[in-house]
Amino acid sequence: MTDLTQDQICYFGYGSLVNEETLPTGTTVIAGQLSGWKREWRGCSKGKEGNGRMSGVGVCALGVRREEGSVIRGAMVLDTKANLPALDKREWHYSRKSLADGSFVPDCGRQMPADTFLYQVQDQYAHWGNDEHPILQSYADCVMAGFYRLWGQEGLEHFVETTDGWDRVPILKDREDPYYPRAIVLSKELAATIDDLLKSVNAQYLNR
Repeated sequence: MTDLTQDQICYFGYGSLVNEETLPTGTTVIAGQLSGWKREWRGCSKGKEGNGRMSGVGVCALGVRREEGSVIRGAMVLDTKANLPALDKREWHYSRKSLADGSFVPDCGRQMPADTFLYQVQDQYAHWGNDEHPILQSYADCVMAGFYRLWGQEGLEHFVETTDGWDRVPILKDREDPYYPRAIVLSKELAATIDDLLKSVNAQYLNR
């Protein structure tokens, strides 16, 4: 393990933070696996005022819970400490949780910093999504595009298989007119691949 310099932070992304398109310029993304945590669709909140189309809209975001024996893929992000206030604002209904030394294993074998953390949904928001707090398709697309960029088809399958809640939390079809402020444009091929994968886990959809 190496020590971070005074102007650095290092955090694990398991959802939208895996996608480099949502990160500040100059960050370093290190793909790998985290032990001891399980990913789930259990993070309900409403968009804050002034956040574009998200203002006042109920949504379900990804969260994680501690679970011995569980392993999830994701990305460790090296960033500057100057970007931490903006990151905390983005993850406003999450709290920073320190990660145990050695819990993250990078795919590349790179030596990792000793002081790392992730964002865990705060208790008051840690509820399973529902019709009033659905998964935004535009958010899921962004997350899954990040996994595809790092690991290809295998990454997509891993994400779907290691995320709890597909069978209980509906997805709002907003791909063509996204609510998510960091929405990305998918190729037709990737969109079709994602849709097929979600059908395989019996994902349910809402239309509004």
